[in-house]
Amino acid sequence: MRILDSSPPGPLDRRRRLLLDALLWAVVAAPVGYAGVSPPYPRYALPLLVGKLLLLGGAVVASRRRPLVALVLAVSGSVVDGNFVFAIPVFSYLAGRRTDSAGPAAGVFVLIAAGGTALNLGLLGTGSATWFLLASVLLFAAVFPWLAGRYRRQQQELTDAGRRHVEALTREKNGAAERIRLRERARIAGEMHDSLGHDLSLIALRAAALEVAADLDDRHRAAAGELRASVSAATERLHEIIGVLREDGGASVRPSGETVADLVDNAREAGLVVRMDAASAVAELPAMTGHAAHRVVREALTNAARYAPGAPVDVRLTRDGERVEVSVVNGAPPGGPPPAPPSQGSGLLALAERVRLAGGTLDAGPRAGGGFAVVAALPVSAPPVEAIEPEGRAARSGDGAPGPAERPVDAERRLHDARRRVRRSLLVALLAPAGFALVLSFVYYPVATAGTVLDRETFDQMRVGTARSDLKGLPRRQLDSPVGVDRAGCEYYTDGNFPLAEPTWRLCFTDGRLASKEWIA
Repeated sequence: MRILDSSPPGPLDRRRRLLLDALLWAVVAAPVGYAGVSPPYPRYALPLLVGKLLLLGGAVVASRRRPLVALVLAVSGSVVDGNFVFAIPVFSYLAGRRTDSAGPAAGVFVLIAAGGTALNLGLLGTGSATWFLLASVLLFAAVFPWLAGRYRRQQQELTDAGRRHVEALTREKNGAAERIRLRERARIAGEMHDSLGHDLSLIALRAAALEVAADLDDRHRAAAGELRASVSAATERLHEIIGVLREDGGASVRPSGETVADLVDNAREAGLVVRMDAASAVAELPAMTGHAAHRVVREALTNAARYAPGAPVDVRLTRDGERVEVSVVNGAPPGGPPPAPPSQGSGLLALAERVRLAGGTLDAGPRAGGGFAVVAALPVSAPPVEAIEPEGRAARSGDGAPGPAERPVDAERRLHDARRRVRRSLLVALLAPAGFALVLSFVYYPVATAGTVLDRETFDQMRVGTARSDLKGLPRRQLDSPVGVDRAGCEYYTDGNFPLAEPTWRLCFTDGRLASKEWIA
């Protein structure tokens, strides 16, 4: 059983709880203590009073961790001193407030009711009216406060759930803003890498062409070589700086209207030997597929200009049914690999992600005879989003762990359901005691009225002076005399009034004969 305030308290909380417990003990002990110090003083009055106060102290201590035990102690004390009845509602409320399960509390109430019935009707011989009174006290002093405490607990849990819901929405909003920011960073980094990297590679290629020109003197050839080396170093530094911003292969943006043929023409103007074979069937492609094909050719030409200057490049775009194959193959550089920092492969990783988003596959790597090949297979028709981004179906929680996506409207509906459950709990707290009292009345009524009902017609036919043995229709059992009335020789009967079966008729006898009869208002 989980207790609401079970978290380890700090020193300040510990002092605060001690003060509250002392105040609670003073409240519940006041009626018992006042009765104990008021005359008359029975034998052993002082030890009994001390024992009662210690019992209440034990109940207060137990109310933190074992609130149902505290309630049982208070009910047990009421057997010895009726003033304990004032403590029962307090501990009952705390039991509903501090426990999260209704099962143990229901079991305790059933046990108390059964034990009280057996004690009063069996051992002590208490009358049915007294038993009904005690059962009613249990109902209204224990069950009703417990329901009120349980409702208060559920109300607080609803408040906490609402607060957590708002915090989750805030985290989700902040997370969405963070994701937008990161996507923008990745997009900018991608554009810089793809556009500037491509342009710098073409500049390096032009510098390499000047370096090997036959009509250039040695001084200018050395300057061209330094220019090529500087551009290669700048390209690598650009790659390192962009790596700080670039978290994934974010979307790149090609210049408006630029085609694959324009890319090839620019590369040729820069001195790259490029042969292009593009079938007319691939002229019209979906936007995502066309962007991916453009990206594949640009990345491959950039790598060829950077790592294989002077090598011929073959660009081919072919269509086979609903698939388009983009192939960019370059040979080995004539003068061997140029001195340049080693590639980290992030460009190809980003390119693979772009191809995947278009629904295709990418294969890139060195050829057996030398050189490098980049081959992408792309669909002609755009693929559905579900097929390429299944992870889009999942949302991330506050700690980054994947979880089922939930729209704000779903969270709002769940919160509304929680409010409805609290309202239902309040309705039960208000109606349950009335229902229990009605059930208790139906149990008490037949027990109290069995053999005690005297109807009006029989009462009217009874004549004063008639011997008791000659009275017709006299019930076989009589009720207890009303509280505060002690008239010798009188018998009391009821007319069956529901639900309390109060005494209605009084028959008084003298020397075995009916001396008087009267109706009790």
